[in-house]
Amino acid sequence: MHRSRLILAAILLFVLSHAPAGAEAIGVAMDDFSYTDTSAEPANQTAAHERRLSAFMAALRRDVSADGRYRLTPSAQDGAAFKVIGGIQKTSTLVQWAKVAVIDVGAKKLVMDKLYTFRGDNDESWERAEIFVSREVMAALATPAPVALAVFDFELEDTTAASAGASATSDASYLAEVTAGVREALGQSGRYRVVDVSGEAGKVQALRDCGGCEAAIAQKLGADQSLIGVVRRVSRTEYTLGFQLRDANTGAVLARGDSGLRMGADYSWKRGAVRLVSDRLIESQAKP
Repeated sequence: MHRSRLILAAILLFVLSHAPAGAEAIGVAMDDFSYTDTSAEPANQTAAHERRLSAFMAALRRDVSADGRYRLTPSAQDGAAFKVIGGIQKTSTLVQWAKVAVIDVGAKKLVMDKLYTFRGDNDESWERAEIFVSREVMAALATPAPVALAVFDFELEDTTAASAGASATSDASYLAEVTAGVREALGQSGRYRVVDVSGEAGKVQALRDCGGCEAAIAQKLGADQSLIGVVRRVSRTEYTLGFQLRDANTGAVLARGDSGLRMGADYSWKRGAVRLVSDRLIESQAKP
């Protein structure tokens, strides 16, 4: 056994010994990688490649299962939280490529999708490649899964004497832009997976006044957390923005944000709301 393999084994043993007691192992499904030889070499190396690929997969599975945080499962249908897939292609005598992806099954999202190159086509070069890929896969598996977040439509609290009709129509349009902008920012952050709330929130007239009922709705939708937001119009050119984040299981308030008094017309609601959520939620929670 090479020194690099011994070092990796020692790292995995350390992680295993420090895994939380009683924690349920996370299921990982791993398909055999495909292999393609486009090098056009005259010698037929099919048998050697099959043997090396088999050893590569056995080592990769062994590395994952040696970490007490994970357990190998036959397929995603057997309780796997993650699925590892990949393929290796030999492009010339000394160059091979490895394409590896890790899929979060529940979120239906790639948490890793990388292309690697490694030199050589012998047992040693394949072993070096497996050790490197193993580290990358383990790092991807350890990346926290995005939080399932139910982002409900922003609501308008109007304390002015604004008339209905055309004004109400434009307000609804601007509120829709606010909600869409906030959902997009949260989804693109990588920290959250935005859950579809269509059809459920409409059963309550004003979520801002329902005493936290949005958390129960979010839980019903399979979300971990809920977010509601309010645009408060003070005058035609003055407004404030606010949001509230709750734990969907307990209803506890996890975060709040308020913009304070702002100057600007209704078309600036979206910009203000996205900035508020980015500053008070996305960026603040990303800090150590």
